Amino acid sequence: MSLLIKGGTVVNADKSQRSDVYCADGLIQAIGENLDVPLGTEVVDAGEALVIPGGIDPHTHMELPFMGTVTADDFMSGPSAGLAGGTTMIIDFVIPSPEQSLLEAWGTWMANAAKAPSDYSFHVAVTWWSDQVKEEMGVLTREHGVNSFKHFMAYKGAIMLDDEMLLNSFDRCQELGAMATVHAENGEIIYYLQKKLLAMGITGPEGHVQSRPPEVEGEAARRVITVAGAVNAPLYVVHCSCKQALDAVAEARANGQAVYGEVLAQHLVIDESTHYLTDFTQAAAHVMSPPFRSKEHRDALWGGLQAGTLQTTATDHCAFCAPQKALGKDDFSLMPNGCGGIEDRMSILWDRGVKTGMLTPNDFVRVTSQAAAEIFNVYPRKGSISVGADADITVWDPNANRTVSAKTHHSKMDFNLYEGETVTGLARATISQGKQVWDGKELRVEKGVGRYIPRPTYSKVFERVKTYGKLNAPRRVERV
Repeated sequence: MSLLIKGGTVVNADKSQRSDVYCADGLIQAIGENLDVPLGTEVVDAGEALVIPGGIDPHTHMELPFMGTVTADDFMSGPSAGLAGGTTMIIDFVIPSPEQSLLEAWGTWMANAAKAPSDYSFHVAVTWWSDQVKEEMGVLTREHGVNSFKHFMAYKGAIMLDDEMLLNSFDRCQELGAMATVHAENGEIIYYLQKKLLAMGITGPEGHVQSRPPEVEGEAARRVITVAGAVNAPLYVVHCSCKQALDAVAEARANGQAVYGEVLAQHLVIDESTHYLTDFTQAAAHVMSPPFRSKEHRDALWGGLQAGTLQTTATDHCAFCAPQKALGKDDFSLMPNGCGGIEDRMSILWDRGVKTGMLTPNDFVRVTSQAAAEIFNVYPRKGSISVGADADITVWDPNANRTVSAKTHHSKMDFNLYEGETVTGLARATISQGKQVWDGKELRVEKGVGRYIPRPTYSKVFERVKTYGKLNAPRRVERV
């Protein structure tokens, strides 16, 4: 099957050019004007639209068992929603239970993902430590293409790791040439504040934000950066939501440490006041960790994205519906943490970032696709409109608009964080593996055609073959 995207402007992170794009056998075969293509080639008319690499969401949770329930979106519905929004690949998380074999959990998540309609990969969480975990991390890197391991500093009594476990796992990541990723919140302080607030009679969603002030995230970010630096492990800090965490990442990078920062689209635009809404269902729908912050923090995050202190944007798509959120009706600490957004990430970033002049179209490609591909070592196969790359492409209409609503989105969630907002910038067409799967109105997804994308580890000195712009190549200082 072959497909020609005709008449658009190809936008990569480093340059833009007016070109057609010819795809066959799932790959980009040629880029240029007046291309000679076989008879019968399907033509997608890009018109005056942009032709960009398909979005990569490096932080999602499909079909996740968590806090007594399972997320509403599975590996069919969640990625399908992503395709409608221009996202063609996700990196999800294998999260073993404490004492569970990492390989056993890996098998479970792989089986669940077999239904995916678009490409996917996995970070694997380290939720406990032993010689078995150490060995299985090696098996995952050597045999299964895993090059990143997740660590939680929150959720005491469940999957939280102490500093000794972090050190052991980070050192193993460094040894294997893998990236350590971390959820940075001080779980001990959160647990203490939760108990104190509940004793004061604060049981609603407002207790969630009050138990997780910015200082809790900032302390954890600084501490984990110190831990990673002690063993020269590259570190990726997920969902930075506040100025304190941003400052910690910026300082580390200024000092030459290999630290990367991720920001969620919703943390850039949604206010902490949503946790205090009088309607419980609405307030509960906004409960996620870290929580939403004030304008001061949101402005700082935009600045970090512009400056390159934060390299990637994600959603932490973790979809829970109202009956699931109601599990915490009388105790906010029991409420499943998580929100959606995979379908709306790119539109929100275009509307609030590019349309306002804070980001250029090239920046948009960098923060929605290319940077994630580089950091997690699948570039230029992903994150690039270039000959030989996977034909995962979004035809992006910079001027079209739509009104966001749970009534029209493709997620199984019964709520949308951006309900009623009109956003400018949307996917006119989405191409996955060289096939058009979204035409701006209708999804044409196929169950199970998504591929698992292995991600090679980095060299022993953590030197990148390819780096771009503000991304620093991870470095290793040889130990004596």
